[in-house]
Amino acid sequence: MTMIKYDPFRELRSLQDEVNRLFNVGITRSGNGEDIVRGAWTPSVDIFENQDKIVLEAELAGMKPEDVDISIENNIITLKGERKFEKNEESENYHRVERSYGSFVRSFTLPRTVVSDEADASFENGILKVTLPKREEAKARKIEIKGVEAKPLKVEKAKA
Repeated sequence: MTMIKYDPFRELRSLQDEVNRLFNVGITRSGNGEDIVRGAWTPSVDIFENQDKIVLEAELAGMKPEDVDISIENNIITLKGERKFEKNEESENYHRVERSYGSFVRSFTLPRTVVSDEADASFENGILKVTLPKREEAKARKIEIKGVEAKPLKVEKAKA
């Protein structure tokens, strides 16, 4: 007879896995084009840093720089925008629409080490890049260890 260890949270984890799967797969859209226009989406964002700056890159394919607003307030950077669904009047019979459309808002808390007044943004090939320089005192620096160097000892041979 095989013994199975009782796990009181097994069913709860199973339910959580199902809910996660539901939200990860995405909701299929049906109906007319108005459903597509009203849909909200969330662009993918990468945030990384080096010694001098923090960089935020957002994937905004099909958008123009004027479609995006960037604001920084109380060390929170907010990206807002809208990707519009443009109907092609010649062929309204869409068989599949997988790209997301609609408005979005993404906000991220910035560390206090960022100089938000010197933020810089660029837009190239559908990628929004926001560069946030760090304060001088926050940058990593190498500290040299000072001290007295050890002097080699002279060993004298004993005279016989």
